[in-house]
Amino acid sequence: MTAHATDEAVHFAGSTRLFLSVWFWLLALTGFEVFLGYKHLPVVYMLVILMGASIVKAALIVAYFMHLRFERLNLVLTIVPALVICICLMLLVFFPDSFRARDLRSPAPAQPAAEKH
Repeated sequence: MTAHATDEAVHFAGSTRLFLSVWFWLLALTGFEVFLGYKHLPVVYMLVILMGASIVKAALIVAYFMHLRFERLNLVLTIVPALVICICLMLLVFFPDSFRARDLRSPAPAQPAAEKH
């Protein structure tokens, strides 16, 4: 048997301790996101922090629970297109629509009622 064949036979299965550690970090990040929801931060800061935490959580899930940690190319090919699609959706769909909706929500100026004689 060649060395190449024995390398293919070795498969990383992970350990219970590793998966519990990753689960703990996912739980901690989720708790941080919920805690952040109760803080009064500017919207831009809130969105940047929440998007960053979500990207970290997605990377942890893909790397460890989908077993792509040791397959760098597959990990990059999974995360990067999803990130590009999210950014494009935000810039091309959600932001312009939210700006249009902001203008629709502004109340009309109050007009004085005509006096009756």
